[in-house]
Amino acid sequence: MSAATVKGWCPGALRPMRSGDGLVVRVRPFGGRLEAPQISGLAELAERFGNGLIDVTSRANLQIRGVREDGHRPLLDGLAQLALLDPDADIEARRNILVTPFWSNGDETQSLTAELEEVLTDSGLALPTKFGFAIDDGRSRVLAGDSADIRIERDRSGGLLVRADGARLGRSVDRGQAVSAALALASWFLISGGAKGGRGRMAAHIASGAVLPHSLRGETEPAPVMAAVRPGHYPQGAMVGVAFGQMLHATLHQFSACGHALRMTPWRMVLSEGKREMPNGTGLITEPFDPALRVIACSGAPRCREAHADTRALAAALAPRIAADARLHVSGCGKGCAHSGAAAVTLIATRAGFDLVRDGSTRDAPALRGLNGADIVSDPSILVGGN
Repeated sequence: MSAATVKGWCPGALRPMRSGDGLVVRVRPFGGRLEAPQISGLAELAERFGNGLIDVTSRANLQIRGVREDGHRPLLDGLAQLALLDPDADIEARRNILVTPFWSNGDETQSLTAELEEVLTDSGLALPTKFGFAIDDGRSRVLAGDSADIRIERDRSGGLLVRADGARLGRSVDRGQAVSAALALASWFLISGGAKGGRGRMAAHIASGAVLPHSLRGETEPAPVMAAVRPGHYPQGAMVGVAFGQMLHATLHQFSACGHALRMTPWRMVLSEGKREMPNGTGLITEPFDPALRVIACSGAPRCREAHADTRALAAALAPRIAADARLHVSGCGKGCAHSGAAAVTLIATRAGFDLVRDGSTRDAPALRGLNGADIVSDPSILVGGN
């Protein structure tokens, strides 16, 4: 029997989550990167033990969907052979790290990531499920808008700093201090009561009045934030979007066939390392202003047991009608798994129809309730308050 998680947990490989289409098995690439043999191996495992669908998540992970109960153990054996499996589920849960994809050979990103992974493996810290780290050490920050509780960043002069999410300033550190400072922040979070209830986050803890000790406080401003990342060519390779964060196993096979490694991102995009031509494949987004980039949708019904509607059909229909600088989030239920932050418009499926939130998230009060999906498509002015 598989050790499937209880409702509300993030899935892992060792603790999968039951969904409407079977078990969801999350794979966390080490260093935020997959070598070509690992890519092809994952595609084969998804075809053999799942339903062939692979999610690209907002935590820069991959999820193999539709895994049968009796296929979970052989799937884990396959992941172990690909060097994509942690020693146990607790270590897997702690190794929750976002890594900037814009690193170059010889810089400090990969060594920082490897050191942090090793320290978290050995630490034994009982961190909340969603508690995570970001290594965003480029000259411009690209992960500032993504969920992380402790951030290793650069300052405006290029020096390293460690910053608690929710604190404007960070503590300047040298290379040898960065990971130990990050771990000290995590320990303080636990000791000071930030993890009460098992779902605590650093920014909320600080906002509630928790005061960082002097030894962990900083006075250094982080580097500026980079403009939004879009599909296209970058010095490190080709950045490609994945429509609604889901691809077929055959599409993943195409990435491996060109022999390039993949760098994962939290933007439902992947960077094909060193590739100079944009890949082609079902569900891939290669144009920088494709309307599909304006919408976020979870798996929805019938793939998710918690969802009350087919979110992706509605999102696809509305995408061309969303302003180029706006964002629409369609959630199958009130949990908001696909996007925890605010959006210009958030549609939340309920048993009574769709609730609509403007400039907020699934946690905010709706402006309208019980909307019919077909009515929204036929009169999209509802989204901006025309009705």
